[in-house]
Amino acid sequence: MRYLLTILFLVLFLFQSCNFSEKERSDPKVVLIPKPQQMEQFQGALVLEKNILVFVPTEFELAGDFLEAYIQNGSAINVKNTSVEQADIIFRKVDAMAPEGYSLEINNKGVIISAPDAAGAFYGVQTVRQLLSPHFERTKGYASDGVELPYLMINDAPAFPYRGMHLDVSRHFFPKEFIKKYIASLALLKMNYFHWHLTDDQGWRIEIKSYPELTTKAAFREETLIGHYNDSPQKFDGKRYGGFYTQEDIKEIVAFAQKHNVTIIPEIEMPGHAQAAISAYPELGCAGKNVNPATKWGVFENIFCPNQKTFAFLEDVLTEVMELFPGEYVHIGGDEAPKTQWKKCARCQNLIAEHQLKDESDLQSWFIGKIEKFVNSKGKKIIGWDEILEGGLAPNAVVMSWRGESGGIEAAKHGNAVIMTPNSHLYFDYYQAENDDEPLAIGGFIPLKKVYEYDPVPDELTAVEANNILGAQGNVWTEYLKTSENVEYMAFPRMLALSEVVWSGPTKNDNVGYANFVSRLEDFYPRLDALDIHYANHLYELDGKVLKKGKEVFFELKTPTAGKQIRYSLNNSEEIEYNSPFQITEDVTIKARLYEGETQLGETYHKQINFHKGITGNIAINVEPHPAYSSGGKMAIINGVSGSDTRYGDTEWLGFWGDDLEITINLTNPSEVRHLSTRFYNATGQWIYAPRKVEIVGTLKGGTEIKQIIPVEINDNSRFAEVEADLSEFELKDLQHIRLIVPSYGIIPDGMQGAGNKAWTFIDEIYIE
Repeated sequence: MRYLLTILFLVLFLFQSCNFSEKERSDPKVVLIPKPQQMEQFQGALVLEKNILVFVPTEFELAGDFLEAYIQNGSAINVKNTSVEQADIIFRKVDAMAPEGYSLEINNKGVIISAPDAAGAFYGVQTVRQLLSPHFERTKGYASDGVELPYLMINDAPAFPYRGMHLDVSRHFFPKEFIKKYIASLALLKMNYFHWHLTDDQGWRIEIKSYPELTTKAAFREETLIGHYNDSPQKFDGKRYGGFYTQEDIKEIVAFAQKHNVTIIPEIEMPGHAQAAISAYPELGCAGKNVNPATKWGVFENIFCPNQKTFAFLEDVLTEVMELFPGEYVHIGGDEAPKTQWKKCARCQNLIAEHQLKDESDLQSWFIGKIEKFVNSKGKKIIGWDEILEGGLAPNAVVMSWRGESGGIEAAKHGNAVIMTPNSHLYFDYYQAENDDEPLAIGGFIPLKKVYEYDPVPDELTAVEANNILGAQGNVWTEYLKTSENVEYMAFPRMLALSEVVWSGPTKNDNVGYANFVSRLEDFYPRLDALDIHYANHLYELDGKVLKKGKEVFFELKTPTAGKQIRYSLNNSEEIEYNSPFQITEDVTIKARLYEGETQLGETYHKQINFHKGITGNIAINVEPHPAYSSGGKMAIINGVSGSDTRYGDTEWLGFWGDDLEITINLTNPSEVRHLSTRFYNATGQWIYAPRKVEIVGTLKGGTEIKQIIPVEINDNSRFAEVEADLSEFELKDLQHIRLIVPSYGIIPDGMQGAGNKAWTFIDEIYIE
């Protein structure tokens, strides 16, 4: 693909050079997200007056219609079709280009958009759109009588064929007009798939004519959880809540998506996350009892029973769904399906014996395989969350890897197509900033930079296996997102970062690339303002980090934006300009601000450093922390900084998945130690469990060891389990190193979220005093 792009770019460059031989190079500001693969800019701009003539071949009518409507919207400009000889803007079909690619040429003669297919032509128009003033995004209040486009040449094509965003409308329901607005945002960023999560335990959101009670009963719950799932006691609002999309709504939204070159993937959850459906039709469950749609979040034992009535129901539902959605994929869920009821169900156990299956996981694989055959018979393919790997993978299934990348790696090695959507990088319902005033979220911490640095192709894959990675998707789960504004705040600007990953290609932790993206993003915000998108703006927030140089400790401040000044103070002293990392030798409170001239940008940064005895030491851990939860490195737990009280995924907590830990801290000099403390995160809703005990082993200068085992007590009203060790009785005056032995909680028990999976362990700062 890159070879074809380079050849075509050179041909266009020679043509363009003829038109611009008399012009000098310049660097006018062009703000494009995602960044094109190749771009050359020149001095000057093309100005088109009130009447713009366009030539559009039949194959590119979608792109032509969009361009015409966009330019004319709210302006005094007329756009008319004409012959190629008279046109100001020419669309041209060129077969020898990468799929979905395009070239854009703007000079004093006009505009040429070349593409091999309708998708490429549409994306060329989206680039033209971003070259125009953001005022064109407004539906009213802008009466331009002309357009101005910079002279340039672009050759562009996507790095991945699947570039997606997801939205959960079951936990909270969103109106039809917002769904269209969300889809339109994808089109602007050259993203091409919308994964629509339509069913779950808390509500069924799509009209199925053959099963009317799915919308009269399953679409509404009696009340909704207030606050966080981990709050104790849990509280509810006592208000009936729900909604659904009629089939006419669906048709309207599908037609809108097609005009924006977006394919919708509907998701109908099975066999788990089915409590809402079972509430309408109890015979679909194994328990044979009446239930209601869930009123809180989590995983529930009421799942579809693998009987004839269930499969008849699902085939009827999927038939209506597939008639509404013309895309090639249907998402069937497959995640978080507790097998408790299947283990007790005689029919299920008979099926296991009849089909010579090993266990209930094999039964789920059989269930998914049966559904896949039906979907395939209708000319469609299934997508499932990575749990569909359990018990054996359906041959034609596409795997959506969400529990990290391991499921995607396994599926790609197996030869199945994969869409990467790991909760370590692409769950946009996680916190995105460390401010205490951020809106309530499910947990975690995924800042913008972490999204931008994501690479959908794991290093473990061979070149052949890597071809099975279709792309990546950002997920927006809505347990804690009640309004459209909440959704936009969490999705933007992280959606923009992802769009560049999947279109332009990953940057491999390139700080220069991220700085360039941030610069463009800062200038892109006026376009989001014009589109009335309620984005989060954390570009003016400072980052701080403790650094070690030998036995000395320093603190570094950074800003992602260029051309700004940082000023800081220590312990409320006079503010001074920051130029380089400064040394820390005692407990200190750091305050810092970002300025442009004398104007402060963003909020004041605060950080408390507790200079304990471990901070100058070295640390070793028997296993590596999980890559998703180790951004601060191993030193994060002896750097004098406590982790967030609400975000276990920040730079200070370290996360381990199912590992028994042995943490060794070597002190710089033999020291007197009287006290050790640390804490563990405890959030069972996120599969995070504090250990049951911690063993502390201290080694004295002569090799003598002292040991203390501390039971870990968990307060039901707290997110933390704190460990306090009084070591004064040992008179540790020459302690050389100290070890913490931390056994993992183990396997999550039945009835809890994530049952049967390994529990996570998250540990915070280890204070040694």
